[in-house]
Amino acid sequence: MATAGKVIKCRAAVAWKPNAPLVMEEIEVAPPQKHEIRIKVIATGVCHTDLYHLFEGKHEEGFPAVLGHEGAGIVESVGQGVTEIKPGDKVIPLFISQCGDCVFCKCPKTNLCEESWASVRYGVMSAEESRFTCRGQKILQFMGTSTFSEYTVLNQIAVAKIADDARLDRVCLLGCGIATGYGAAINTAAVTPGSVCAVFGLGAVGLAAVMGCRNAGASRIIAVDINEEKFAKARALGATEFVNPKKHSKPISEVLAEMTKGGVDFSLECVGSVAVMRSALESCARGWGVSVVVGWTDVADFSARPIQLIAGKTWKGSLFGGYKSKDSVPKLVLDYKAGKINLDEFVTHNMTLAKVNDAIELMKTGACIRTILSVCPE
Repeated sequence: MATAGKVIKCRAAVAWKPNAPLVMEEIEVAPPQKHEIRIKVIATGVCHTDLYHLFEGKHEEGFPAVLGHEGAGIVESVGQGVTEIKPGDKVIPLFISQCGDCVFCKCPKTNLCEESWASVRYGVMSAEESRFTCRGQKILQFMGTSTFSEYTVLNQIAVAKIADDARLDRVCLLGCGIATGYGAAINTAAVTPGSVCAVFGLGAVGLAAVMGCRNAGASRIIAVDINEEKFAKARALGATEFVNPKKHSKPISEVLAEMTKGGVDFSLECVGSVAVMRSALESCARGWGVSVVVGWTDVADFSARPIQLIAGKTWKGSLFGGYKSKDSVPKLVLDYKAGKINLDEFVTHNMTLAKVNDAIELMKTGACIRTILSVCPE
């Protein structure tokens, strides 16, 4: 392409500081270095983790940054040593890398990677090095991806090549939210046929967890949320029963225990609230119940009575649904194309990148499931 090897000036939504609106700016995106790939971003979702960094985590060292980590695009150019991906390929940027060589990548029990930004700067949610500048200042690449920019640069270990005919304004959701919730049910919880499940929180991640429980063959899927407007979408994705905790005077764990004669087999917390994490654990059946923490947060400690675990319950966490990213995301794209997983049902709003603050407001108020931002024409 004509821009290969050159600095690209493009539009991006910059988060200059915590707890403030994003600002549309012209930024400079450097050419890809050795083993790097520069991507023209076509579409991106707005995920709660973007809001978490902006409004909850608020690490000053994590700003200024370009947020966004749920995108899809087309390769503009590649750096030296990149052989498996070429300009023109459709790709999904990955916030979890897969180098294939580290102790984590070689272990089938985890999807972590030693080469990820999270290995060194987990708290600030970005690597120190960046290919972005604006007004003469370095701009951090949030979660290594920064899909709220028309162009971005990633190492090849954090890019998944996908099918040439993939619909980018849908499969971008597999870069985070849908894969996270779906995999938490399928991989981490390992939901079994005929089991009883409860999903706490019906945002995109929670609804994807509902879908995962359905596809795993659960006989009952109890959807728990204080926003009853989300129940219809949950039903369409497989939920069989619905509970609004605000309509009960007793703890939700007691409500679920009564509904299930002792507790659910599997519970998935998809809110990012330490209080809800405890409720989800307490809602599990003694002896074998499994509770999975899926919601992202790192600002508060959680707690539970030891007897919950002594009595045989399992409490575990799930990152990106347990999927090894480069291996799994292309397969998930094929599953979408084959109709095995839903994506269209999650999209409630479509906007341009310039409307990103409106999209953030929709998510803050719970008025959307997923907003897809159109970033560049395909």
